[in-house]
Amino acid sequence: MTAHAHHGPDTDPEAAPPDPEPSAPSAPSASPARVSPVAVSRWVQLVLLPVGLLALYAIAHAAGTALLVFIVGAVIALVLNPLVKRLEHPQMPHGVSVLLAYLAVFAVLAGIVVLLVNPISSQVASFQRDVPDFTRSANRSLANLQGYLDDHGIGIHVKKQGQTALETLQKSVLRRSGALVSFTRDIVQSIATGAFALILVLVISIYMLLYAEGIGRLTRRVMPPGDGSAEDDFPLRAQKAVFSYVRGQLLFSLIMGATAGAALWLFGVLGIFPDGRSYALAFGAFFGVMELVPYLGPVLGAVPPILVALFQDPVTALWVALLFLVLQQLEGHVVAPQVFGQALRINPLLVIFALLFGTELYGIVGAFVALPLAAVARETVVYLRRHLAFESLGAAPTAPPCPVCGTRAEAGDEFCRRCGEALSAPIASGAS
Repeated sequence: MTAHAHHGPDTDPEAAPPDPEPSAPSAPSASPARVSPVAVSRWVQLVLLPVGLLALYAIAHAAGTALLVFIVGAVIALVLNPLVKRLEHPQMPHGVSVLLAYLAVFAVLAGIVVLLVNPISSQVASFQRDVPDFTRSANRSLANLQGYLDDHGIGIHVKKQGQTALETLQKSVLRRSGALVSFTRDIVQSIATGAFALILVLVISIYMLLYAEGIGRLTRRVMPPGDGSAEDDFPLRAQKAVFSYVRGQLLFSLIMGATAGAALWLFGVLGIFPDGRSYALAFGAFFGVMELVPYLGPVLGAVPPILVALFQDPVTALWVALLFLVLQQLEGHVVAPQVFGQALRINPLLVIFALLFGTELYGIVGAFVALPLAAVARETVVYLRRHLAFESLGAAPTAPPCPVCGTRAEAGDEFCRRCGEALSAPIASGAS
């Protein structure tokens, strides 16, 4: 007599998920497979891990610019890889999708420039027309200051008789012409070096995108195996972490630039800073772009409006400086924690440490890449904590292995980590 099998989740032999391929995650609809964690012995924890961390730091410090170029290229590749995946088509070579991704990015940047160039150029032209008025205002302020100093017997000459403010500035510049020539030469060399490094970064990022599949397979072989789902695939987690950071940084710059522009426009409407209404868009766009620069960005972004206000009246400049001080406090205590707290999911103290560490190693460019690398480091730690089992450094508890599959039990386990079989007795976790 033939019995009909009940097609339930416990009896159907096809209900059990197959073992995932190590080179690629399975479809999201598939049930994740159980994977046992990789055991890390005591001597590896005590010897190899500290030595490995010191070696990584020594290599990063010794490699210098070469490693930095590869890091920046890798960050760009991680950011653009989702776009490349969206553009891929079975009938189209992979290299074409990489090219289309770069063309799309350049097209978006060009579109932003086109949208902003007309209003900003008109504001710049208006600023150029107002320069003579600014100069006359500066001359009056300088003459008033010199008169105040002379009336009170203070022997400081900020402006000599018969000289304008611009002439005074010109003589000061000429006295330092040698330093200016040296500074200009250093600037030209820095620009040439930066342009060459930028070309290398683009080339490296293109090659990384072309060989992204191979890099992903190699990473999955090096890291402990996941459960086969996209949520437990290390390359995808690292990619999402970097993309989340970039999205958060762009949102942060947009919020701060728009806030600065709106505040300056309001100052212009209220009569506190009349030119703020005329140049609100240009000042806001510049402040938003400068927010992409760690540490110095907020300060550099506030310089142009403060200088324009200083040409008009020192009191106006003081009000504009106080405005940007309030904006920086708002940025540090409200906007940044909200935006980057969701994007990075990293403690603010670790964010500060990452910025300081990156700056110490590679300067301002190191600060640029510090936060995306910190996001990848966080995903790495989370992934390894899930898939590594560290042997206790104290007295290890003894317990028989799983009676079904033979997997070694860990401290605190009541069920087998591989097959889910109930263990005969839970293992004490006091020594772990």
